[in-house]
Amino acid sequence: MPTVAEDLALDEALLEAAETSQSRSECLRLWEPASAAVVVGRSSRLSAEVILANCLVDNVPVVRRTSGGAAIVAGPGCLMYSLVLSLELRPELRDVSVAHRFVLDRTIAAIGHLVPGVKCRGTSDLVIGDKKISGNSLRQRRRNLLYHGTLLYDFPLETIGRYLIMPPRMPDYRAARTHDDFVVNLPMKGGDVRRSLAETWTADVAYGDPPLADARRLAQEKYATASWNEQLK
Repeated sequence: MPTVAEDLALDEALLEAAETSQSRSECLRLWEPASAAVVVGRSSRLSAEVILANCLVDNVPVVRRTSGGAAIVAGPGCLMYSLVLSLELRPELRDVSVAHRFVLDRTIAAIGHLVPGVKCRGTSDLVIGDKKISGNSLRQRRRNLLYHGTLLYDFPLETIGRYLIMPPRMPDYRAARTHDDFVVNLPMKGGDVRRSLAETWTADVAYGDPPLADARRLAQEKYATASWNEQLK
């Protein structure tokens, strides 16, 4: 999509399309912003998580997603993946901890044969050793689940500390390390990450008619508006 706001809107539009569909459909979507952006969680307070002055100077947009969790910095070299999973086909995923484990185990399987030692830490992080390569969050509806996350593979890690304050909530394993000391890139090429995820999720059939018009409407009415993005300052 042309903007991060529209990309986040498309995630929600895919979830809503699954909710209203008569069939039990699931999908995997992979995307990557063309330039840097800060994506905050649904309940994130901007003043507690984002260095807004630097975002303003650098013209970096700050956009709020529909799922929980803390703020992230995305951009080229940070692969974003989104899954819509059926809670009718997989009722066990109504348990949030089970949902995290289910998706993250598959993500580990996708990249673990190329990068040994990937494991889950905290609530929904993936790490190599004790350094984070992936953060994830989810949103449940009545019939379906949206699960989305990041995989760093060639990201300028120094930008994270330029745009994000130390998070107000940290997993124990972080041990109060700065962003520079806490995150690391996967030693993989972006194309290999994409192929591995698609193969692991058996995503071999193209999505027939993506709800692009709904995503553009959602972006205009919600994700690109100050009333949504700045609601918690």
